[in-house]
Amino acid sequence: MDPVQALRQQGGVARRRDLLRLTSRKRLHRALLRGEITRTSRGIYRLASADLARVRASELRGVASHLSAATLHGWEVAFPATCPWITVPRNVGVTTRDDCFVFWADLSEVEGLVTPPVRTVIDCARRLEFGPALAVADSALRHGDVTPLALVEAAAAVRGKGAARARRVAAQASPLAANPFESMLRAIAIETGLAVQPQVAISLGPDEVVHPDVVDCGRRLVLEADSWEFHSGRDAYARDCRRYTLLVVHGWTVLRFTWRQVMYDSDFVRWCLLSFLEGAPHEANAA
Repeated sequence: MDPVQALRQQGGVARRRDLLRLTSRKRLHRALLRGEITRTSRGIYRLASADLARVRASELRGVASHLSAATLHGWEVAFPATCPWITVPRNVGVTTRDDCFVFWADLSEVEGLVTPPVRTVIDCARRLEFGPALAVADSALRHGDVTPLALVEAAAAVRGKGAARARRVAAQASPLAANPFESMLRAIAIETGLAVQPQVAISLGPDEVVHPDVVDCGRRLVLEADSWEFHSGRDAYARDCRRYTLLVVHGWTVLRFTWRQVMYDSDFVRWCLLSFLEGAPHEANAA
C-alpha cells in the first residue's frame, strides 16, 4: 500500500511499526524523500499537509486549527485533512483560498502557530460531524493532552453555533477507544440509539475476561471493529474465533464490521444496528 494511503488509514499519525504492517520500508523511505510524509523526533510519522499548515498559518497571520491542529498535536483522526485548516483573527482580511480552509475567530488567548489542545477539540466538535469529532476528542483524551473535566467545562462555556455539538462530543468522549475506527463505530451506534461504551470488561469464565471494542451492556450486544492488519495470522485468528464463540455462548450478540464499512459505508452499519434494535427477521435463501 502507498505510505500516504496507509498513513491516512491510520488516522494521519502513526508509529513506524504500525505503518510497516501496511507498506514496505522502501516505500516509506521514498515517501519521506518526496516530502509526502514527515517524521517527528519521537519516531512518529504524519502527513506532510499538517506541517504545511504551520507555513500557511504564518503567511496568513493565523494559527493551524481544527484537523490540522489535531494532527500536529499527534492525535489520530478519522479523516485527515486534505489541505491546511487555518484560523485567523477576526480583524484580519483574508480572501478565500483554494489551498486551505480559512476560519475567523478570537485568537487573543492562543500562543504560537497551533491552537491549544482543548481549543482544538472544541473547534473540531463545533465544525465536524459527530463521528469524526468524537474521534478527535477520544484521541486527545487517549494521549493525555486533554482531561475529561476540562473538555466538559470548555464545551459548557461554548455559545452560539456548534454549542450543542460540542457538549454532545464532550459527554461521549472516552480515552478507552483504541483508534478512530472504534470511535467512528461507537458514534454510529450512539446515533442509532444504542447505549454503548468502549472496551467494557466482560467475564467469560473464572480466568477469562475480554474487552470488546464497543458494548451495549443492557442489550448484551458487542460491536467489533475488525482490522485485518491487526488480526492476521493463525494465532490471532484462533484467538478471535474463541473469543467471539464464547461471547455468543454466554448470551451476547456479536456484530463485526470492517474498517471500510465503518468509514465509507456507514449506511450499512446503521441498517444492521437498526435491524437488531427492531428485531427484524433475517431472510436467507437455501442453496
